[in-house]
Amino acid sequence: MAYTSTDPRSTLQSRSAGAPRSALPNIAPQYFEFARSEPTEVTAGGSRSWWMRSQAVVANYVEPAPGDTLERTAQLDEYVVMFTEPTARGSIEAGGESVEVSGRTLAIVPPGASAVHLASDTPVVRLFTTRDEALASRAVNASVYDEPDPHVAPFVAWPEPPDGYRIRCYDVDAVAPEQGRFGRMWRCTTLMVNWFYDAPGPRPVDAMSPHHHDDFEQLSLQLGGDYVHHIRTPWTTDMRTWREDEHRHCTSPSITVIPPPAVHTSQAVGDTSHFLVDIFAPPRADFSAKDGWVLNADEYPV
Repeated sequence: MAYTSTDPRSTLQSRSAGAPRSALPNIAPQYFEFARSEPTEVTAGGSRSWWMRSQAVVANYVEPAPGDTLERTAQLDEYVVMFTEPTARGSIEAGGESVEVSGRTLAIVPPGASAVHLASDTPVVRLFTTRDEALASRAVNASVYDEPDPHVAPFVAWPEPPDGYRIRCYDVDAVAPEQGRFGRMWRCTTLMVNWFYDAPGPRPVDAMSPHHHDDFEQLSLQLGGDYVHHIRTPWTTDMRTWREDEHRHCTSPSITVIPPPAVHTSQAVGDTSHFLVDIFAPPRADFSAKDGWVLNADEYPV
């Protein structure tokens, strides 16, 4: 791991040695630039919808048609909805309750039947696990995971919240920056989302953070600005599996799947404002162990 001294991740404890790492190479990183591809589907209500997946996560990026509704009839587990703009408007229904949404919001939705009502045309992102095979099969890259990634640990959900499942909404812009805390982080039984603060201008070239994960993926969701994702595939004993380093320039909106144990760091480029969200499933134990990093830790105790 290589972090600057001011990066909060420099205080993370190194993971102790576990099971031997697979001798196979990591799968190739995947990049999905939504503005440069046709939607996977257009809903009956007129919303443009893109579906992609990783080993553990199904991501759904939606450009809403106001008045449309995104429904789940028999959701197996908790999922996340992100209303990504300050002008976002909508509501969520689940478990006999209804919650109004206004502005940039991260919502956790309980299992079972639910509906997300879209009242504005600002992008919405839904995040699920791949436990639902029907959802996973909708992804444009579903065939990549015909064989599971050998480097990703089996998915194990975290404990249920002590006060039971319900709709939980968090006002993203109400969370002020805090020295020593890494972004704005929430978790549930299935997912962890780190919603970074908007960052103006390019990232300094002497402040990169190349690192890897032993056995879990990272999905980096771009919602503003351009990034270059620098990704290195570790060598194996078989030279035929070696890959050149990748330096992929991605425009927003897009999502990048970074498989373990690839070395990676993301570089904001250009003079515009940059807006990035990192996604993990299940929640990360190392981030969860840091006092004050997970903003709803009391609702989902370890």
